[in-house]
Amino acid sequence: MSEFKKISDDLSVAGQISDEQIPELAAAGFKSVLNLRSPEEQGFLQNEKEQAEAAGLEYANVPLNPQIPNQHLTAEAIQAIKALHKPVFIHCAAGARAGGIALISNAIDDGLTYEQIVKKATELGINLEQPHLRQFLLDKFAIKQD
Repeated sequence: MSEFKKISDDLSVAGQISDEQIPELAAAGFKSVLNLRSPEEQGFLQNEKEQAEAAGLEYANVPLNPQIPNQHLTAEAIQAIKALHKPVFIHCAAGARAGGIALISNAIDDGLTYEQIVKKATELGINLEQPHLRQFLLDKFAIKQD
């Protein structure tokens, strides 16, 4: 299976997965997959939902634009994480959106402070400038843009 980052006991993230890796996710103990890619993106696995369900995994797709934050879709992704059986494997094309969304979900669930979010992002190699994470930090903590 491709390298992934464990955000919490319930959430792990990575870039795009292959057909062959989907059964590996189930074998590794994951219960659900959240895909943050749009079907129009190059490299989108068209049969991922069917593959995931065949492997016994719950599946959700919330297509987030990698460049432009959307508060409605971010909230939809957070709701999907809450609804899916844990642990959840979250992916996008390269892992940036997935890392940002997982960190937002973890911050909300654990009531993390701005400083704790920054520390965790740094430890995990998650870019604080990822658009969805940046928008969350702006909204929640009213941080000043540099």
